[in-house]
Amino acid sequence: METEIVAVDKENVRDEDLLEAAHIIRKGGLVAFPTETVYGLGANALDEEAAKKIYEAKGRPSDNPLIAHIAQCSELEPLVSEIPEAGRRLMEAYWPGPLTLVFPKSDRVPYGTTGGLDTVAVRMPSDPVARALIRLAEVPVAAPSANTSGRPSPTEAGHVYEDMNGRVDMILDGGPVGIGLESTIVDVTGPVPMLLRPGAITLEMLRETVGDVEVDPAVSGPVTLDRKPKAPGMKYRHYAPAAELILVEADESGDNDSRESEGGKVRDRQQDPQEKGKGNQNPAGDRVVSAITRKALEDLEKGMEVGILCADETRDFYPRGAVIRSLGTRSREETIAHNLFKALREFDDLKVDRIYSESFSRERLGQAIMNRLTKAAGYHVLKV
Repeated sequence: METEIVAVDKENVRDEDLLEAAHIIRKGGLVAFPTETVYGLGANALDEEAAKKIYEAKGRPSDNPLIAHIAQCSELEPLVSEIPEAGRRLMEAYWPGPLTLVFPKSDRVPYGTTGGLDTVAVRMPSDPVARALIRLAEVPVAAPSANTSGRPSPTEAGHVYEDMNGRVDMILDGGPVGIGLESTIVDVTGPVPMLLRPGAITLEMLRETVGDVEVDPAVSGPVTLDRKPKAPGMKYRHYAPAAELILVEADESGDNDSRESEGGKVRDRQQDPQEKGKGNQNPAGDRVVSAITRKALEDLEKGMEVGILCADETRDFYPRGAVIRSLGTRSREETIAHNLFKALREFDDLKVDRIYSESFSRERLGQAIMNRLTKAAGYHVLKV
């Protein structure tokens, strides 16, 4: 299969640029397209054979459910058997946008799309290219992230091409995405809504809208192999670079005194009382920086290629010789989220042997960032 790449202008979306892509989806083919979160790999959500093509192209386990994307609220009712009140309130607050809701499915949705579940995950994206494509396709579009299963999700069309060239019919190139992390997923089928995957619609925002929201244990820890995943990204290895990734996090039971690293004294940002409470303060203090520096130097001495993920506030503290990628500033969590997957893919291109990552806040958008980093590390977290 020869994969065609079609450039589209998000600022001036023209139907004529998307007609062929819509035709491919209607006829059971695969089209990768941009959303505001990451690039999606789209197929007709009502066509079980098309859903199988998604699983085959990604190398994705067939019990990992897909998300059906719609262009307007009227398209939801045929897909679900019920719209609970919590779901309705969340739709009104956050659709179109980066929120996926899990409803009881109707008979119209095949089990091949839902991973064998009696529920269906549905989202209405805000990206203008995605909305126009779904409208023109005239079917709900199942669209997981357009990457090989397990790899960091694609935030640019080039990432999709790396993984999917020859596996999909077309890639719509709409430029870099905005958010950079997959959508928030909330199950509204129970008496209390449950957060299954954190994203840009944060837990705090959800609770402000509907009150009590529970958090599935899979958000912060591994899922047992015998458990059927209720949403994408819950069970299997996800977001991972080729190299071993070690997430370094401050042990909250320890002290915050600065320590001596093998690369020299790291400045203690917490000693300056004027710095306390600032949004761009490194919450891990010097212990994380010192531990990463020590480990990186040990690996460099062994001849290994070492990558370091950090924030703007600490990037100059790490040793020369390591490949250092700052994700952004801690005062603007959205910059960290936007750059995370791109940085992990760059480490793959550079063929580093090991990656060390700073930890980030677990509040607000930080919950989603840490969820992705923890899964990318295979839950390998070094407490210091």
